[in-house]
Amino acid sequence: MSQDSLHVAASGSSRVVVIVDENSNPFELGCATEVFGLRRPEIGQDLYEFRLCSPEPRTLMRDGFFTLTGVAGLEAADSADTLIVPNRPDVEVPRRPAVLDAIRRAHARGARLVGFCSGAFTLAEAGVLDGRRATAHWQWAESFRARFPAVRLEEGVLFVDDGDILTAAGSAAALDLGLHIVRRDHGAEIANSVSRRLVFAAHRDGGQRQFIERPVPDIPDESIAPILAWAQERLDSPLSVSDLATRASVSPATLHRRFRAQLGTTPLAWLTGERLALACRLIEQGESRFEIVARRSGLGTTANLRALMRRETGLAPSEYRSRFGQHGAWAESTQE
Repeated sequence: MSQDSLHVAASGSSRVVVIVDENSNPFELGCATEVFGLRRPEIGQDLYEFRLCSPEPRTLMRDGFFTLTGVAGLEAADSADTLIVPNRPDVEVPRRPAVLDAIRRAHARGARLVGFCSGAFTLAEAGVLDGRRATAHWQWAESFRARFPAVRLEEGVLFVDDGDILTAAGSAAALDLGLHIVRRDHGAEIANSVSRRLVFAAHRDGGQRQFIERPVPDIPDESIAPILAWAQERLDSPLSVSDLATRASVSPATLHRRFRAQLGTTPLAWLTGERLALACRLIEQGESRFEIVARRSGLGTTANLRALMRRETGLAPSEYRSRFGQHGAWAESTQE
């Protein structure tokens, strides 16, 4: 497998570099390539410059599935704006010193570090997670906590965004975190476009549970998909959990259990997340009157809109508009 088909250069975009090391997992490498490495003709520009690098000319992937060749040397990590560190199933085997040194150098110069699945072990081994928040696959949580007690492990969540260091719990959560990064960098509208191409959920909050333990029910549980679709068409209405339960012809307690079982979150948290996503899209599409955004998204007041946007995106509505609105760089490029 050669690097040639995976090197995407996007003018003016940030550089994402993935370190691939011996016994790395192909799935997470594929996730990184799908999210950050593909050309985006449907958007009108490429979002990132993407490269793979390795400490060796030939890298045997997990369980000898294939050998990766033709990628850049480890020195490519020194130019990364975002560095995705290697992960692998044998978490007890120490990483190469050269890989750990590259991670430390990237962290020292302010690069963003990303660990998918067992990549949290690589980051912790490099010493950059001490005192920081992170997550890891539930299967290795006990081992991680024992080896790295200085890390604030958040067990059971999909991913953790701790600013310049981000970690995802399991394999599929790599896609969740990747889309979260795209959303953080380019806004909700572009992240939704990427997710549509992936045929993947546009947004699953990082605080959702990694896995859901469900006993086999006496009768099959009914899907909540119809009530989700019904609510998404009425986000500007004053919907409550009771309204959703009434529509689904169940009690609020039953609805709550179904949301927890099928989505890993509560009805209210889901509803708030959908409303905030709609608010972001409205701002990106050019609505500059924040009172209209708040009303059309069902968030009610500009104060509530401002508080939720700051909490979830780190930006005030006006800052979000400046960065991702129609007058931003992406919109200008698509209108040329």
